[in-house]
Amino acid sequence: MRVSIICLLLLSSVFISAQEKLTPDQKNVQQTVINVFQGIADRDTAAMLSPCTKDILVLEGGLVWTRDSLKLKIAQNTAPDYQRINTFTFLNTTVKGKVAWTTYYNQADVTKNGRHSIVKWLETAILVREKKSWKLKTLHSSLVERV
Repeated sequence: MRVSIICLLLLSSVFISAQEKLTPDQKNVQQTVINVFQGIADRDTAAMLSPCTKDILVLEGGLVWTRDSLKLKIAQNTAPDYQRINTFTFLNTTVKGKVAWTTYYNQADVTKNGRHSIVKWLETAILVREKKSWKLKTLHSSLVERV
C-alpha cells in the first residue's frame, strides 16, 4: 500500500511537470479546442465556429460534420434547462510550423430536459495557424462512454 502511494505521488509530479513545460503555442492550441467546446456549451454558433477553419470537418460515430451541419445541430438544441460543462485531459500536443495536433479526453456533463448525462470521448484535433491564430481544421472523435 505504501509503495502504491509513493508511486502515485511520483507519477503525479511527473504529470504536473509535463504540464508546466508547454510552449505558448501548445497552450494556444489547447485553448482553441476548449473555446470551440465552450461555444457549444453556450449554444453560441459564432463562438463555436470562430476558432474553426472555413472547411472544418468533424468526424464522429461514422458521420462527417461541416460548418453547416454543426450550426444546425446547435440550433436544434432549444431545451430551456440546457447546461453543459466540459472537462479536458490533454494527453499530447504537438506543434510543427503552421500545423498542430492534440489528443485529449473530453468529458461533457450535460443537463437537458430534466435529465443529466455524462459523455466521454477520446479525440484528436488538427489545427492550422491562420495569421496569428490557431484554427481547428479537423476533429476526430471516438465515443468512450455515455452514462
